[in-house]
Amino acid sequence: DGYVSRLRVQVGGFGNAVYISHPNGYTSVYAHLQRFNPRISGVVKDFQYRQQSFDVDFPLAAIEMPEKEGDIIAWSGNTGSSGGPHLHFELRDSKTEETINPQLFGIRVPDNVKPVLSGLYMYRLNGKAFSEDTPAQYFQVTGSNGNYSLNKAPVINFNNEVGFGIVAYDQQTPGGNKNGVYSIELQLDGNTIYRSVAERFAFDNSRAINSHIDYPGLIEFRRTVQKSFVEPGNPLQLYKGTVNNGIVKLTDDATHQMTYIVKDVKGNTSALTFRVRRNVQSVITDRSQPGVKTLRYADSSNYSNERVRVAIPKGSLYSDINLKYSTAARPANAYSVIHNIHTRQIPVHKNYHLWIKPDVALPAELQSKAVVVDTRGIYHGGMFENGFVKASPRVFGGFFIRLDTVAPVIRPVNITDGKNMTALKNITLKLSDNLSGIRSFRGTIDGHWVLFEYDLKTSTLWHTFEDNLAPGKHLLQFVATDMKMNSRTFNATFYK
Repeated sequence: DGYVSRLRVQVGGFGNAVYISHPNGYTSVYAHLQRFNPRISGVVKDFQYRQQSFDVDFPLAAIEMPEKEGDIIAWSGNTGSSGGPHLHFELRDSKTEETINPQLFGIRVPDNVKPVLSGLYMYRLNGKAFSEDTPAQYFQVTGSNGNYSLNKAPVINFNNEVGFGIVAYDQQTPGGNKNGVYSIELQLDGNTIYRSVAERFAFDNSRAINSHIDYPGLIEFRRTVQKSFVEPGNPLQLYKGTVNNGIVKLTDDATHQMTYIVKDVKGNTSALTFRVRRNVQSVITDRSQPGVKTLRYADSSNYSNERVRVAIPKGSLYSDINLKYSTAARPANAYSVIHNIHTRQIPVHKNYHLWIKPDVALPAELQSKAVVVDTRGIYHGGMFENGFVKASPRVFGGFFIRLDTVAPVIRPVNITDGKNMTALKNITLKLSDNLSGIRSFRGTIDGHWVLFEYDLKTSTLWHTFEDNLAPGKHLLQFVATDMKMNSRTFNATFYK
């Protein structure tokens, strides 16, 4: 039992979502819903009309909408940024908003399948911060049903500090969905040096999963390796009993035993045992290149020259980086060269500030249309400020200045000027933008705001006719504006 404490409709994100607060101090969350039950739907729609906005997020008092076990609150769907029809379900701490592993609450999911271990990686850190230049060695893993070993490496040799990573996944049923594992433990000679447990996490730290994994490997090779060592700026609270951040440094020439113990939440366990040894002859060439400045993860950092400025707030980096900077030729229709700020293989936790100076004069009337995009064409903002265009990326990579002077495109799907819409239940439009993205949209009929629902995945909007729309001639006006305030208006008369 509980009460509906929050309702949300998003263009992306969770789409349609219901939050129910329970007396035990937890909140259950249901997202990507196809539709709400009639009562909730009425409350949401009334609020949308009062706010004159499709995108809404509002709380409810405990007395407004109590719910009992067994009540239907909504139907699962594919709204928001969903990748396919499903129910997104969470349990959260009502006070901290931390999400908690729901299977810890006794939710019974049949599961007798042990986690699958399919690869081992060793990273030669050698006293340096983990980076895209850290040498990584792959070791093939063989085995099944919880028992795994290395295929062709009786003893792994290294000469200095190393970290390990494992490729692992879990399934509830054989051949089912590949899910994350619950816990990973790494032992050295029977002593735990690393342990991660997926019990709860704070949404503010969601991006830190990029530090938990081998992010350079994901970007370059599309492989997902869970590192078993912790970068110093990683804020995740998954780690328990970690020694020396999970980094291994042997002080003798003896052979040592290492063991991975990987579990799912039901306790099904898989293990991988292998041997390691220090060998001063086992040396791999350092591939790292010098940078322009060392940026410390624990401090605010900046870099500048005559054409570019970078300001990185404290808490944005997971490890110290040796900042790489270079330029590349100016693309066609660009107003600056490409400024390569470090590398996309290194993740960033928070937005940082980037200023780029135009290499081609920007007329005063076009300065408000200047934007910063990356070499993949992704928009990162843009504000003309003291001769520079300022943006706030949350990735490293190559950036340059472009202009966004093109208004969004509105394409009518089932309406034309003068059409008789009597037999139709809704008006459907398609909406797209070429660069900065949609900032807002507004539809009116006969000058009165009407609700247009929006599916971002298909770029489709629709207004379902209200029962109180009088018969006769009506005027639809739909206005869409992008992030650089370019606007387009679509008008059509119709009969109902």
